Amino acid sequence: MNRSFATSWLAGNADATLLLTNPHRDAPLRAAAVHQAAQRQLDPRVHAVLVRQNAALPPCPLRDRHLALLAQPGTAVIASGQQVGLLGGPLYTLYKAVTAIALARDLNAQTGVACVPLFWLQTEDHDFAEINHALVPHANGPIRLEVPDDGARIPVAHRQLDDTLQAVFAQLETALTGLPHATETLTLLQASYQPGRTVVAAFAHLMATLLHGHGLIFMNPRDAELASLAAPLHQQLLDEALPIADLLTERVHAIEATGLAAQVHVRAGSPLSFVSPDAIDGPRYRLDPRGANTWTLVGHPEGATVTTAQLHTWLANEPLRFTTSALSRPLLQDLWLPTAAYVGGPGEMAYFAQLAPLYAHLKLRMPLAVHRGRFALVDARTTELAQQLRLDVHALTGPRDVLERRLAEHALADGFMSPEAFGAQFDLDAAFAQAELLFARLDPQLPKSAARTREVVADATQKLVDKYTRALAQRDRALLQRLDRARLWLAPEGVPQERGYCLAGPAARFGVQRLVDAVLNGYTPWATGQQELSL
Repeated sequence: MNRSFATSWLAGNADATLLLTNPHRDAPLRAAAVHQAAQRQLDPRVHAVLVRQNAALPPCPLRDRHLALLAQPGTAVIASGQQVGLLGGPLYTLYKAVTAIALARDLNAQTGVACVPLFWLQTEDHDFAEINHALVPHANGPIRLEVPDDGARIPVAHRQLDDTLQAVFAQLETALTGLPHATETLTLLQASYQPGRTVVAAFAHLMATLLHGHGLIFMNPRDAELASLAAPLHQQLLDEALPIADLLTERVHAIEATGLAAQVHVRAGSPLSFVSPDAIDGPRYRLDPRGANTWTLVGHPEGATVTTAQLHTWLANEPLRFTTSALSRPLLQDLWLPTAAYVGGPGEMAYFAQLAPLYAHLKLRMPLAVHRGRFALVDARTTELAQQLRLDVHALTGPRDVLERRLAEHALADGFMSPEAFGAQFDLDAAFAQAELLFARLDPQLPKSAARTREVVADATQKLVDKYTRALAQRDRALLQRLDRARLWLAPEGVPQERGYCLAGPAARFGVQRLVDAVLNGYTPWATGQQELSL
């Protein structure tokens, strides 16, 4: 199995950094990227759309200042983005936005170039099941909040919230009961997520409220006035589908030849665009070639096809029928914006590794790829528990049997033997070795019987040692329960906290502003490791 690209890249391994430049340790590289991006002038039509879209959000004077700077030459963009998840999506969504804000400030200070942070709202995807839910912590285990998914393949930009939100907030209120900032958190979320509001508008309103005063610009690519500006890219992706697919396939082979994993499967001759054949707000489908000038709509319930001529007509007259894929979304972003750097997660770093030859083919300057900040929110009780067990906080999410052994050590002060000492009593290797030698002198078949007996005894004694270890650990049930609660908090359902929980639980526990400030103040620009935030 091939290794994770992002893990190797963050470690600075040459096999990954030769495929994608890593700016985290290279200040001159970062400065050069900012100066190059600032030489581009934003299209006034794009700027007008940004002003209109952001005017619909809670007011922010610094955001207005950043929008004004974007209209001027010499300004660079530090971008990030994410799918518009329920209740703000996973915690790492906030971390992405904060990283973009912090890096824009840092690069401005380093270079003297005006750098503005921008959040790209990923509104063209159709997989609503990826974003229609949120996880909140609870003493009995995480609670999943969810709005219904009808399975329609429409871009999420056209999804509207309805009265099913009432059930979501009723569950959320129950989950947050007893937490000191529950009312504040519910009020915040209900002000954004309202029946009749689109999923996109609710998400953007929440993020703008959370990061009020930090000047973050929001951009929704699913816009009628932007569609005509995207049409030339979709046209090129369609007309050059075969050579582009060949370029990307060659790149996949280069990545996999190093033992690293490619993130996106490349389909031969398939354009990097989706199309909605029925209506602008209808289901969207990927295109696969099917003979000359004919395309299959992949996933269409009737196996429908469309001609190249029809696609050209739509591009000319209804360009909103076209939407981007994972590999074409960054291209559209950097076609429109003077992007110096893009802040993403591990999957997005792998996307950029695949995209380098395509940027060159389209004669687009590729921005720096920057991994987002990574955080673990740690409260005083979790820190105290780790100290009591003489462990790092991150070790609390390790194998449970190892942690049970650590708990067992607390019983030693009461005169019990350690599990290791208890097990050492049953080290019968020497005795069995001697028995096998004696048996071999008597009958060549007897050592086999001794070996089988040794295996049976070893298995039985290990089970006895395991029972002893668990019995010691169970002597302090309260400590074991604290450990399990800490593990649920740090790694719900076995995934990192930042990928599992939405912000509702932490905000209700620590306070909305305290949470946001902790992330903003706790992020160290260009850090690559996970940072623990004590709250």
